[in-house]
Amino acid sequence: MGCSGCRGRFNSGKVLSKASLFFTMLLICSYFFYCLSGLCDSQVDAVEYAQPSNSIQVSNTFGVKRFPQAIIIGVKKGGTRALLEFLRIHPDVRAVGSEPHFFDRFYDKGLAWYRNLMPRTLDGQITMEKTPSYFVTKEAPARICSMNCQTKLIVVVRDPVTRAISDYTQTLTKNPGLPSFQSLAFKNSSSSEIDTTWSAVRIGLYAKHMDSWFQHFDRDLFLFVSGERLVSDPAGEMGRVQDFLGLKRVVSDKHFYFNETKGFPCLKKPEGSSRPRCLGKSKGRPHPEIPTEVLQRLRDFYRPYNQLFYEMSKQNFGWD
Repeated sequence: MGCSGCRGRFNSGKVLSKASLFFTMLLICSYFFYCLSGLCDSQVDAVEYAQPSNSIQVSNTFGVKRFPQAIIIGVKKGGTRALLEFLRIHPDVRAVGSEPHFFDRFYDKGLAWYRNLMPRTLDGQITMEKTPSYFVTKEAPARICSMNCQTKLIVVVRDPVTRAISDYTQTLTKNPGLPSFQSLAFKNSSSSEIDTTWSAVRIGLYAKHMDSWFQHFDRDLFLFVSGERLVSDPAGEMGRVQDFLGLKRVVSDKHFYFNETKGFPCLKKPEGSSRPRCLGKSKGRPHPEIPTEVLQRLRDFYRPYNQLFYEMSKQNFGWD
């Protein structure tokens, strides 16, 4: 009589044990999916922050938040957004979605705050961010170096005359009452002297800005990407970028097609998507007509700076 009761309790215990195991596995799988989807990134990790280290161990085992090993530091209207979007195809690259602006606007928030903005990465993955205004921020080189003087730095450059017009065009769409390009580019209407206080002109003095960066970082830590070749040969330029970052060449010709309407390369339809991925409407907008003599004056002005930059970067970008 005792035996049948024992068998009943034993079988009942086995059922409960299996049910418990099932629900435990279900909970673990749900948590695994939740975190790999990036949804737990919004949770602030409890961190005891003292001396900065390279990573913060998080409460789960599915990645850590690291300082970026590579930063796209510039230049505005050079092609930085395109480069980052192309890099996102690579499975070993994780990047912050929006521009953090830590080293120019939010430095007082501290390195722990900055690191918490970063996505989780697994071993072998690279953490990246892009903020083009770092390039022209005089404090940025020393600040980035204080985080890590071995950070790899990518600079996307473009013909400074074309870049200035693109910069002006972007501002014009936000402020239609803006004076003409030529009235802003020159100090006064009767002078041919270029106004270098205007940011659209000043950003294009690449050689001058690079001086302060070379004071803090070795030259082999920089990669200078051609904004023009990023349009005409995106796969070729991305090959250089992947080599620089120590990544396997995954991003290739098969990922791109040229959009004739926008005048830019777009990414072919990703798996699971119903359409190709192109940059936003703000990219490829038409530029205003600029008088030929104005363009020539600007080209003459930039020529010596361009030549100096070619020497610094050991590349001839062919802007002259």
